[in-house]
Amino acid sequence: MKMNKLTLAILIAMLLGIATGQGYRLFAPSEAPAFAVNVTLLTDIFLRLIKMIIAPLVFTTLVVGIAKMGDTRTVGRIGAKTLGWFMFASLMSLSLGLLMVTLMQPGSGLSLPLPPESASSGIRAASLSLRDFIAHAIPKSLVEAMANNEILQIVVFSLFFGLAAAALGDAAKPVVMLLASAAEIMLKVTGYVMNFAPFAVFAAISAMVAKEGLGILATYGSFMAQFYLALACLWLLLIAMGSLFLRQRTPRLLALIREPVLLAFSTASSEAAYPKTLQRLERFGCAKRIASFVLPMGYSFNLDGSMMYCTFAVMFIAQAYGIELSFAQQVTMLLLLMVTSKGMAGVPRASLVVIAATLNQFHIPEAGVLLLLGIDHFLDMGRSATNVLGNAIAACVVAKTENCLAEESREPASASSEARQPA
Repeated sequence: MKMNKLTLAILIAMLLGIATGQGYRLFAPSEAPAFAVNVTLLTDIFLRLIKMIIAPLVFTTLVVGIAKMGDTRTVGRIGAKTLGWFMFASLMSLSLGLLMVTLMQPGSGLSLPLPPESASSGIRAASLSLRDFIAHAIPKSLVEAMANNEILQIVVFSLFFGLAAAALGDAAKPVVMLLASAAEIMLKVTGYVMNFAPFAVFAAISAMVAKEGLGILATYGSFMAQFYLALACLWLLLIAMGSLFLRQRTPRLLALIREPVLLAFSTASSEAAYPKTLQRLERFGCAKRIASFVLPMGYSFNLDGSMMYCTFAVMFIAQAYGIELSFAQQVTMLLLLMVTSKGMAGVPRASLVVIAATLNQFHIPEAGVLLLLGIDHFLDMGRSATNVLGNAIAACVVAKTENCLAEESREPASASSEARQPA
């Protein structure tokens, strides 16, 4: 099967990347930095190709899906279910991160020199208020939103456009059919782009290892093992929550999204897995109109792995500097991160920005972020894979509650044929 071939190619690329990067560290250390810079060109090309796909894919599939829903009440009901699931999953992720870091105490007795409190982390601790987030969510221009790949802004415009198309009925059918055809074309382009994924994975892994070396894993081994243990617990909770709705079909969903999860892990980018996740959800039987509605929103509201990392990292830094936060302060931190984490989409190094902003709120030295910079890419791999898992489960659960979860189809239904079906 093509899926198995691509998955195997990505795994082989990861192993070759580790061997190549470590080879440069051992046998040509002086050339390792230059190699790391040059080889990332392959990863940059792949991620740029993915960004090229996402904006038109989100717009076309979401508009067609909303137009098919037919009325504002259906959109409102599905939107309420989606946001309700996201809020619950966010609170669970943040709380689990706080619980695990409190139990394991990774920052206590840290055998690493602490950065001086006056040191600069180089991370701009921007203010991520709810007001700023809401203002940012409203696009000034669809063209600008697409040019900047602002997924949330594209979602907002698509909601208005799709609702207007649904209200016009037959008059809007030619436009809806055109967008449905465009969505099919973009999915075909996605297939072409995915063939380049193993090369991007090789480049990303080899550059990371050549730059940082595998030795950093030994230095931060305990912290990283504890964080990945916390991520494993989050996976179990997310899968258990999904199983309450999906029942015996849960293992099949996990098998289908294995490839996009692996792609997100190896490239440390959930965005890279978006097109493939959409295709796999449709193959699982999740209605395209549901998947194309839930997934884009999930990239702004449901980054489960990233949110758990925020509480884990803030408390780790506090422990490293011997700062104790009271129970009231910890609850306040959870509520603060519930809001600020929703502004992470589209922000470069978003998790570190949110962490730096939160540290300032509780008078914890921002320099503590320096403890995480060297291993952030390794941690981001796990966060990205978790984000994909959480959003895939969310889409299927919402589809199940709407009776829009069909039996698995061997070939994804075309967007154009779906647009012709009655709502």
